[in-house]
Amino acid sequence: MVEFLQHLINGLSLGSIYALIALGYTMVFGILQLINFAHGDVYMLGAFIGMYTARAFHYGQSSSLSSLLVTMAFSMIGCALIGFMIERFAYRPLRRSPRINVLITAVGVSLFLEFSGQLLFGSDPKFFPQIYTPAGDWSIGQLRINPLQVIVFGISITLMTILQYIIFRTRLGRAMRAVSFSHDLASLMGIPTDQVIAYTFMLGSALAGAAGVMVGLTYPKIEPLMGVMPGLKAFVAAVLGGIGNVTGAVVGAIVLGLAEELLVGYWAPTYRDALAFAILILILLFKPTGLFGVRRTEKV
Repeated sequence: MVEFLQHLINGLSLGSIYALIALGYTMVFGILQLINFAHGDVYMLGAFIGMYTARAFHYGQSSSLSSLLVTMAFSMIGCALIGFMIERFAYRPLRRSPRINVLITAVGVSLFLEFSGQLLFGSDPKFFPQIYTPAGDWSIGQLRINPLQVIVFGISITLMTILQYIIFRTRLGRAMRAVSFSHDLASLMGIPTDQVIAYTFMLGSALAGAAGVMVGLTYPKIEPLMGVMPGLKAFVAAVLGGIGNVTGAVVGAIVLGLAEELLVGYWAPTYRDALAFAILILILLFKPTGLFGVRRTEKV
């Protein structure tokens, strides 16, 4: 029982990080019907922005929660700006083009960020400064809990709650939902669709930046290709939950994180990465809309 609870805590922590990345996929798809394959690489850039921010402020020499929050804030702002530039210069000029053109562009942007990262940062792994290292574990009987995992989970839930508030309780959120329903109708209602789409990219990218910092803190080595596999897994989580559905992305990510952790703990660790793709195949075969998705009819 203690072992199961330990795996449960690990899975929730991992799933919450996947959720932050998956939200970017599902938000962009909900508005543009576009799979932004460069999103995983924005998460990678978030980790590097966090690393250089921590070094600039010498946070690695001392450990505090404020250091983590400041580093995360800089990473989120930097990734939001990167998301804005990707939308403005890569996707907006293709807004009226066939979807295959935009899809190929998304793959191209992803490769551009990966290899630019190798040129700028080097291909060898870098050590992420330990800007926050809680002393000791929390003990509940025989159960050992790493405080860092609880903090990562808590920060992730807080950011997702803020996003939910923005989407369902603010004017920007209402505009985002209107644009996701119909670009043309939203434009006729006076909603600046280009600005709303840009804000959507910025929000999703900021969450990916926060995930990059938390992964760097939990698994201290980062490198330019670190966004490939987590990005694909987060995409699978978004599809599992019902891509385009914010709640579904969170639930799908938590389910995937728990499934991975239980697979590693009780069966075969070598199949960890294969699990996400097995889930993707099954969900596409038996429930293509995902757990919370709704089938849409396109008029042509």
